[in-house]
Amino acid sequence: MDGILAIWKPEGWTSHDVVAKSRRLLGMKRIGHAGTLDPMVTGVLPLCLGRSTRVVEYIQDRPKAYEATICLGVATDTEDMTGEIVESVESVRVSESDIKEVLKQFIGDIEQIPPMYSAVKVDGKRLYELAREGKSIERKARKVTIHQIELLSLDLEKKHPQFTFSVLCSKGTYIRTLCVDIGKALGVPAAMASLVRTMSGGIVKEQCVTLEQVEEHMQRGTIEQILVSPAQAIDHIPATTVKEVKRKYAIQGQKLYWSDINGHQELEDGSIVRVFDEDGIFLGIFQLDKKHNIVLPIKVFS
Repeated sequence: MDGILAIWKPEGWTSHDVVAKSRRLLGMKRIGHAGTLDPMVTGVLPLCLGRSTRVVEYIQDRPKAYEATICLGVATDTEDMTGEIVESVESVRVSESDIKEVLKQFIGDIEQIPPMYSAVKVDGKRLYELAREGKSIERKARKVTIHQIELLSLDLEKKHPQFTFSVLCSKGTYIRTLCVDIGKALGVPAAMASLVRTMSGGIVKEQCVTLEQVEEHMQRGTIEQILVSPAQAIDHIPATTVKEVKRKYAIQGQKLYWSDINGHQELEDGSIVRVFDEDGIFLGIFQLDKKHNIVLPIKVFS
């Protein structure tokens, strides 16, 4: 069984829990997920099955979309509402126009300092392990990109006002940290109250199934009908076609020559391409080497 199974992760489950459950339901071991979600977070969790685990890195490179609710006036040690409160203010005064103006400031390339409660490794140890020991260490800022951000709803009448926003961002973006930084820009402490991932690897909510639905499809023998093909999951990578006489060289993982494939002429040297045969069958991922007029195999699928 090969392909990407789009799971709608339930609240309270770790990404590892979902993989373990899916292994039992599908009766297969080779399953990998494309992007960890915290237990409190729900949403799109692509699972790569079988040989499709080889495209995990390319799926993870794609932008992700979220809907986050931020609570103003409260800060926690985990940057979300599951942590211990470390700061609180009695009242918060912000307007809708203030919020919209601040959100605009985050569009583009920004720098984030990874939270202590994260899986980032420092000297071989994950930050959350150090945080649980009561330690806090200096972390280097990382550059991420916010492609879009938009206010969806707000409730400013509460003691600690909340509002919900959607965001399209690059991989590696910490939405918890984004919420904290938005609060700082508004002049108040803040923490993430809830989070839903609405898109990952080009896969949206409408393509997802629950674990209960996976079990139903397995019982009916229709599981393959809901799988996304690896070629479709990485359709942000340009597509090229290998000439029929060179097809066997492609599926054997041999290098191809410049004249063996079509649809690459406008691409830059070093570009990654998806290679299909003339019948539209996905053969693999190759890399262009214009200097030597060759096309090198990276991952072969057929």
